[in-house]
Amino acid sequence: MRNRRLRRGFTVLALTLLALPAVPGTALAEPTYPFRDPHLPVSARVDDLLGRLTQDEKISMLHQYQPAIPRLGIGLFKTGTEALHGVAWSTDIDNNGAVVKARGTVFPQPVGMASTWNTDLIRQVGSAVGDEARGYHAQNPRVWGLNLWAPVVNLLRDPRWGRNEEGYSEDPMLTAAISTAYGSGMTGGDPDHLKSAPTLKHYLAYNNEVRRDVTSSNVPPRVLNEYDRAAFEPAIAADAATGVMASYNLVNGRPATVDPDLATVVRGWTDQPLLNVTDAWAPNNLIGSQGYYATLPEGNAAIVKAGLNSFITDDTNAQPTVTAIKQALATGLLTEGDIDARIRETLNVRFRLGEFDPGGGRYGGITPDVINSPEHQRLARQAAGEAMVLLKNTRQALPLDPARTRKVAVLGPLADTLYSDWYGGDLPYEVTALDGIRERLGGSATVSGLDGADRIALKDPATGRYVTATGTTDADPVAAIGASAELSAQFDVVDWGQDVVTLRNAANGRYLGYNWGPFVTRDAQPNGWYVQQQFKLEPQADGTVALRYAGYETKESWFGPDRYVTVGADDALTLGASTAADATHFSREVLSSGIDRAVAAAKAADTAVLVVGSNPFINGREAHDRTSTALSAGQEALVKAVATANPRTVLVLQTSYPVTLTWEQEHVPAIVWTTHAGAETGHAVADVLFGDRNPSGRLTQSWYRSDGQLPPDLLEYDIISSGQTYLYSDAKPLYPFGHGLSYTQFRYGQLRTGAHSVAVDGTIAVSVDVTNAGARAGSEVVQLYTHQRTSRDRTPIRQLRAFQRVQLAPGQTRTVTLRLPAADLAHWDVTRSRWVVESSTYDLMVGASAQDIRARAAVRVRGETIPARDLSRPTRAENFDRYAGVRLVDETKARGTAVGATAAGQWISFDASALRPGVRTFTARVARAGAGAGAIEIRLGSPTGRLLGTATVPSTGDDYRYASASTELARAAGKQDVYLVFDSALRVADFSIR
Repeated sequence: MRNRRLRRGFTVLALTLLALPAVPGTALAEPTYPFRDPHLPVSARVDDLLGRLTQDEKISMLHQYQPAIPRLGIGLFKTGTEALHGVAWSTDIDNNGAVVKARGTVFPQPVGMASTWNTDLIRQVGSAVGDEARGYHAQNPRVWGLNLWAPVVNLLRDPRWGRNEEGYSEDPMLTAAISTAYGSGMTGGDPDHLKSAPTLKHYLAYNNEVRRDVTSSNVPPRVLNEYDRAAFEPAIAADAATGVMASYNLVNGRPATVDPDLATVVRGWTDQPLLNVTDAWAPNNLIGSQGYYATLPEGNAAIVKAGLNSFITDDTNAQPTVTAIKQALATGLLTEGDIDARIRETLNVRFRLGEFDPGGGRYGGITPDVINSPEHQRLARQAAGEAMVLLKNTRQALPLDPARTRKVAVLGPLADTLYSDWYGGDLPYEVTALDGIRERLGGSATVSGLDGADRIALKDPATGRYVTATGTTDADPVAAIGASAELSAQFDVVDWGQDVVTLRNAANGRYLGYNWGPFVTRDAQPNGWYVQQQFKLEPQADGTVALRYAGYETKESWFGPDRYVTVGADDALTLGASTAADATHFSREVLSSGIDRAVAAAKAADTAVLVVGSNPFINGREAHDRTSTALSAGQEALVKAVATANPRTVLVLQTSYPVTLTWEQEHVPAIVWTTHAGAETGHAVADVLFGDRNPSGRLTQSWYRSDGQLPPDLLEYDIISSGQTYLYSDAKPLYPFGHGLSYTQFRYGQLRTGAHSVAVDGTIAVSVDVTNAGARAGSEVVQLYTHQRTSRDRTPIRQLRAFQRVQLAPGQTRTVTLRLPAADLAHWDVTRSRWVVESSTYDLMVGASAQDIRARAAVRVRGETIPARDLSRPTRAENFDRYAGVRLVDETKARGTAVGATAAGQWISFDASALRPGVRTFTARVARAGAGAGAIEIRLGSPTGRLLGTATVPSTGDDYRYASASTELARAAGKQDVYLVFDSALRVADFSIR
């Protein structure tokens, strides 16, 4: 630990010396302020600068764009440059906040980076991203800020989440390890001198996009502490992040934008000041869609008090925020001390970034030369290669022998296309799978490429004219004017699933898009916030099709009723109908079958390489979730046809999320998965397919056999009671968490432990010999899982505790030792609101995945026994053991969680409660906004068990106005399961039975 007390001891002396008048005759270009002295402690420099700021200047620093202060020589500071898997984009204050895209190194999407299970590699990637952020900052510091919004540590509990590609894993320990590595690289590893300032996204319990600003994540205390917070804490505690971004959603009834955790729990994880930010426009949601506060001053005051430093709202216009904060000060909602606390934290980060040091400090000399440097390109290729996961490999289908594989058909919609995503930069160059395979095999081989798309023409039967592209600008409308199906009237159709297709014009290679009218063929790829290149071809009873526009804006409440395409009076396509019946019915002429062409190419090839998967701009994204994880019907049909035509088919699946692959798993001999992995994707694919790289990636999510293995409701956040993720699900997945094959085989020896019993403050050392039993060098990821045999509470079926990558030559054996502090076996005890390690036997399981366990042992941990509940003490209602129907809600707008019932028959239980003999009384703090009285029944054993008494809940007229409700109880004694059963809508904060 740094000696902060010693630093503070020098502060007064240093400030006194620096404040002395200059020696007569000495000329200074500008005043020498103590805050510019890099030899002073950061805290002293912050104090000095803060004391020189006016109240208006401090208030101005609460907005994302902290303006320059010329009188002190301070420049603009901006929070927020997106850097999820490479520097991606930022906004330009000098151009009305326009988005400026980066064109540097793009690494694999985060879910791919995590699949490397290689923290050393991820730390290097983070360092490269930090370097490039500095390089961009050197180019234009007004656009490219050094506060980076990354990584995303929200847990991937459900693959239908539209932003699945942004996260790392469904497991909190793995997520923490990867995020800490990435953040450490971005910061430079020295918290006192930051290369960049990463911000963890998005606190907290955020896994749904549909109505994300008004949905509340129901997170009981165990899930909150063991799962969601557990993913965020390690990076903050390791000084690998300098703050968090609050999520859009509500958590237990309170908007995350005003979650008191941000000022208390999160800041308690580190001794470094943190710079926390809102999500974009979230402050306005508090008085808008969420209706949580009546006025902006109330909402903004609550944000400051909740522990947020930077308001990301109103684009570049800080005036609404400044005005509201001033009003909050004037009315006593805030004090200047509240503002000082937030600005002090922000300034601390700015100082550590070197902003006020000569030359920009330790990292100020990094130049734009680092952007997309050859070194970073090599690192991107390595990361893309290590991210690839070999899902299946039978009959030694892989690796391909380049000497014998001389004719290859590379097929599928992603064979010769690369995609970035919403939080990726533009690719400075592209190596597709087709490019990589051609390069690997050289000019003497025959490598052909086809996307497998049907080529069609659409004809208006009323006129006999074909839908035709007229150019590639906004002034070139697509119109039904073609006399024949010439090239400009031909479109290639790619099915992306859920009936959504794209239509690429054969003449100009551009995609049909809406662009708010007229329809044009302008875009080289689907893009834009609303992705206006999406359509559905809906078959009609007369054999024609209606063309339905499916851009994302059609799902917005403000979009009009017309979603179907008609041919206008000027022959141009327009949105002119609200139903398929009123739409223009086009004849769909298939000019050539994509599957037929692909099958012919596959039959003529030694090997067919199918590259299928998702489009990050279409298959779910920010603000839109998926309804299915199935591969699109069109792509699945392509896979079936090609695999049947050529038994030497290799499937390369390129997606941002787990996909249902039951047919493919049964029939295709080899399957490789990669996420969208950046410019070097094609090299990585070729490296793996031809054995130049032995695949070593491992899945960070369970891949399910069907959507039926997922909860019916995406909004089910309680993974324990609903049995989600590999931790609690008893479903047999298609590919388990941690799964990944190799071109060699690894043999495990017996598991050895240092002792059969350990105290709670001890460490369990687990050793196993791992041997490469094959003929190729390779890397194994040795994974340690535990299971607690006995517990008061429901515990995970298995839980990842440690892992280690080990590189082994053929025949080589290495002893892998994994150390597990017994304290890490703790879970959250709801009876006492604290962590507990229970006395129990713990199974230790080492293997190649969560379900491929190769060696086992057991150890007895001498912990404690959770005592029976003592309900005579005030008991928080949220600390129930089980529940039905109720929701967790905000006790007050500022803090606390209560239980909210919404209908009769809902209940909560408090198991194994010790009831003492004698007369007793039930007393609860309750609120009921509705008219009339409600009731709480106190029962034993079950929701319909013995009735001890009924407490009347008075109407308090407000959800946040609490009153006392009590009743005398019938005699009962001993250890009992106590149930509180509700008859109507009401809230309970706490209760006791005495």
